[in-house]
Amino acid sequence: MQQTFNASDVTIQEVSPIPVAIMEHRGPPAKVGETIQQFIAWRKANGLSPRTSETFNVFHCDPRTTDPSDYRLDLCAGTERTFDADDQGVVSGIIPGGRCAVLRIVGNTDDLEPAALYLYRDWLPKSGEEARDFPLYCQRVSFFPEVPEHEAVADLFLPLK
Repeated sequence: MQQTFNASDVTIQEVSPIPVAIMEHRGPPAKVGETIQQFIAWRKANGLSPRTSETFNVFHCDPRTTDPSDYRLDLCAGTERTFDADDQGVVSGIIPGGRCAVLRIVGNTDDLEPAALYLYRDWLPKSGEEARDFPLYCQRVSFFPEVPEHEAVADLFLPLK
C-alpha cells in the first residue's frame, strides 16, 4: 500500500553535520543490492552495526532520468572513525548540516520514490523554501530484518537554503 503525504507530515529541522563512512554504488540501479551486501559485510568487519552506527543513503541522481552507467548512490554508516579508500573503496565524509525538510516514512521503505516526489513536486513549490546544493538523503532509522517490515522507519531529508 502506497503512503500518501501532506504538508503536515513535513517538518523543518536544523541538522548537525554527520561524519560518515561512505561506500559508493555507481552503475545500474538493479545492482544496488550487490553493493548493499558488500556494505553490510564491510560494516560487520569494522564493528559498525546499525544498532551502534546510524545508516544513511545519499541519492545523487534520479534513477528514472540518469543513464544506468552514471547512476550514483552512497551507502553511509555514521562514525567518527576515518577511512582512506580501503580495499572496498570506503572513504570518510560528512553529510553537511543545515536546515532540512524531513518526511518520515513508516512501513515498507524499499521504494522511497513516492516520498521523494512528494517533497520535490508538491511540498517544495508550495513551501516558499529553496533546495540547497546537496542531494536528497535518508536515514534508515529502523529497517528489515532488524524489525518487521511494517515497523521499518526512514526519514527523508531535503536540504534547504
